[in-house]
Amino acid sequence: MVVRGVPVAVEIHGTGTPLLLIHGWGVDRRLMTGCMEPLFDDDAPWLRIYPDLPGMGGTPGDPAIDGSDAVLGLLLDLVDAVCPGQPFAVAGESYGGYLARGIVHSRPADVLGMLLICPSVAPGTPADAELRVLERDDKLLASLDPADRVAFTTITVRQTRPVWERFATEILPGIRGADQRYLSEVLGRASKFSFDVDDRDFDRPVLFLTGRQDNSVGYRHQWDLLERYPRASFVVLDRAGHNLQTEQPEIFDATVREWLDRISPA
Repeated sequence: MVVRGVPVAVEIHGTGTPLLLIHGWGVDRRLMTGCMEPLFDDDAPWLRIYPDLPGMGGTPGDPAIDGSDAVLGLLLDLVDAVCPGQPFAVAGESYGGYLARGIVHSRPADVLGMLLICPSVAPGTPADAELRVLERDDKLLASLDPADRVAFTTITVRQTRPVWERFATEILPGIRGADQRYLSEVLGRASKFSFDVDDRDFDRPVLFLTGRQDNSVGYRHQWDLLERYPRASFVVLDRAGHNLQTEQPEIFDATVREWLDRISPA
C-alpha cells in the first residue's frame, strides 16, 4: 500500500474494529504477528493491521521519513487509508510503543485502548535494568551461528530452545533484513518526537508489559508514566527481557486477552 509516496508493506487479518500493531526498531512485523495472531479466532471482531516500519521488513527507507514525527504521520495516514473514520486500538512493542503513545497524543478521541510491550520511553533513554541470564542451554548456544548467538544472548533471559525457536522465526529475520544504514543515518538522527507524548491523561484501557531483566528499555521509566493513564494495568515480569512475549508466553497471552476484553466491541 502506498502511503505518502512510500510503498508500505502491511499485513491485514480479520474484520471488525481496527487494531494497529506496531513492531519495534530494527525488526519487522513478524515480531507482532508471531505473538498476537495466535490470540485471535477466525471470528474475532478485530481487523488487525501489521505494517513494516520504514527501513524494516518490506518497507524501504525513504529520505522523507526522517524521524518519529514523519513515521507517526505515515502510520496515521495508513490507518485513515485502511479504515477511514473508524475508532481503533493500538499496540506497540519497544519503539513501536513510543509511536503508539504518539498516536494517542495525536488522536486521543479515536483510540479505544493501547497495549505497550516493553515500550521505549523515548529513543536514547538508557535502560534501568540489567540482563540476568536465568536459564541457559549451553548445547543449544554452541550450535548457533556466532552472529545469531550474539543477537539472541545479548537480550534474552531464558536462553532455551523454545525461546530460541521463536526468536529465530519472529525476530531474527527482521534483524537480518533491516536497512541499518537508513536507520542510523536518517531515521535514527531524529527519532524523538518534537512534542511531549504524555502531556495529557488518556482515560481508556491501557496495558504496560515490562520485563524485570530488560536491558534494552528497562521498566522503571515506564512506571513513571502510569499516572497519565488512569485505566492502565502495569505488569513487570520476572524471567523476562526485551522479548518477554517469547520468554513468558502464557502470562503474555493471558494479560493481552484481558486487555482485549476491556476494549472489546461486545
